[in-house]
Amino acid sequence: MTKMHNPPHPGEVLREYLGEVTVTDAAQQLGVNRVTLTRIVSGHSGISPDMAFRLASAFGTSPELWAGMQMQYDLYQASKAKRPRIHRITVVPA
Repeated sequence: MTKMHNPPHPGEVLREYLGEVTVTDAAQQLGVNRVTLTRIVSGHSGISPDMAFRLASAFGTSPELWAGMQMQYDLYQASKAKRPRIHRITVVPA
């Protein structure tokens, strides 16, 4: 996977895929709670592996597309966190 600068939350992309379809109708077709889908579309929740498979089936994409978007978003968000300096671990053969 290539590193993106500030990738969008996958919920933003999902919102585009939905077009004129309401969240309520999409949630029903996906077999999930409306609140669950609303939280994803609004960027408050991520796309789980199960949801990635549901979205792939619904839109004719792959689960890897949705999971990959989520991973890129999560990694970018994590890259902004302050961390202590970590020294490389040297493995000594036994």
